[in-house]
Amino acid sequence: MSTPPRTAFLFPGQGSQSIGMLAALAAAHPAIGATFEEASAALGFDLWALAQQGPEAELNQTINTQPALLAAGVACHRAWLAAGGAAPDALAGHSLGEYTALVCAGSLSLADGVRLVRERGRLMQEAVPEGQGAMAAVLNADLALLEEVCAEASAGDEAVVPANLNAPGQIVISGAAAALDRALAALAARGVKRAIRLPVSVPSHSPLMRDAAVRLAEVLAAVELRAPTTPVLHNCDVATHEAPEAIRAALVAQLHRPVRWIETVESLAASGAVRFIECGPGKVLAGLVKRIRPDVPCLPIGEPDGFAAALAGA
Repeated sequence: MSTPPRTAFLFPGQGSQSIGMLAALAAAHPAIGATFEEASAALGFDLWALAQQGPEAELNQTINTQPALLAAGVACHRAWLAAGGAAPDALAGHSLGEYTALVCAGSLSLADGVRLVRERGRLMQEAVPEGQGAMAAVLNADLALLEEVCAEASAGDEAVVPANLNAPGQIVISGAAAALDRALAALAARGVKRAIRLPVSVPSHSPLMRDAAVRLAEVLAAVELRAPTTPVLHNCDVATHEAPEAIRAALVAQLHRPVRWIETVESLAASGAVRFIECGPGKVLAGLVKRIRPDVPCLPIGEPDGFAAALAGA
């Protein structure tokens, strides 16, 4: 990075959505509603109504969750700038959130962004038949042990891998359901007792997403990308890229490779970030940052009180 970042914006991924998200913020900041109107026009349906009224099962479908969260992150970013908040010095997003970061960095238009992630969600959903993929959050186990156990549990086409390296003591494994079951049994036998199966059937960031990644590459080839105006740290290699082809390659790789979130946060802090802003609904990333770098505050701005507090410290 050419200049050390002082404020880094972080954008959440799937799991941060909820019915009614950003409603209170939208009442005070017109940029929220305007952003969702723009996203809705690009998609051809009312994304704000879905986010506010549901039904929840529909919002939680990955083809809807992804554009809804992207629009929410962009909306918060626009509201922040409109309220006089300082522009971020660096950006990063967790999985889907990487696309949000690219929109906010001017690399990708909002219209292209929401259409792209909706297609990404469709490709992910279609890549693995229902019930054949699974993910689980494993607590209080180190990465080396998880890599060893996952390698032992994988067989043939049934692979399971560490997928989301979220925080010390919190790593998500992902892959074929049968292999994941074997891995969890092996972990329990080795004294790792806390593992939470996630309510998803798409084994994100695992080798089972390679076919979807090939198809995503074809979709990305037709999307206009520009050099970001603000550095965006990518999940797959914890690096920034300016050339559109390099950004496309990073987004394709991200789909079937691990989200290196611990390294991402550490890299931003090492580069000079003195605070993080969680830009979107929820507080998931603030919780992860607290475990990775408790010395660097992470302020969520998806609710009015948090937004105002972060703005006061800008």
